[in-house]
Amino acid sequence: MNFRGIKFLTSVIVVYTIVAVFNYDKFVFALEKSEKILIRIIPILLVVVLITAIINYFVSPKKLIKYFSNKKMGYFIALIAGVVSHGPMYGWYPLIENLIKKGLNYGYIATFFYARAIKVPLLPVMLNYFGWKFTFFISLYTLIAALMEGLIIDKIFKN
Repeated sequence: MNFRGIKFLTSVIVVYTIVAVFNYDKFVFALEKSEKILIRIIPILLVVVLITAIINYFVSPKKLIKYFSNKKMGYFIALIAGVVSHGPMYGWYPLIENLIKKGLNYGYIATFFYARAIKVPLLPVMLNYFGWKFTFFISLYTLIAALMEGLIIDKIFKN
């Protein structure tokens, strides 16, 4: 059983308790701020949970591993997935950890991480500021570097 979430929650409670003992006004202020933030992000969290549930229903780690069995196709999928993935990186860690347990190659993970440097929603902004030529070549070189990094990591970690 994994207790990471419980350890984190316990540490937050301990910190809040210490703050409450030494500076009650700051404690109340922090609680009020936390409440405001929580109220603002609840709708977002609900959408994320819904999307995650849908993805988990249709795309199981076993299916993903099957797609990654072809090495060339695996790197292509890692590149595309890295480019189209959004949100904070730590949100992807649990899924990737699960895929590693099922046998996912570290090279694919490195490729995915590096390819995340390309942000599809920001491409129009980049085009506006730097033009199509720069945007095209920086994106192309980022994809090439992502692939090279993945291949190097694959050689180093051979799992």
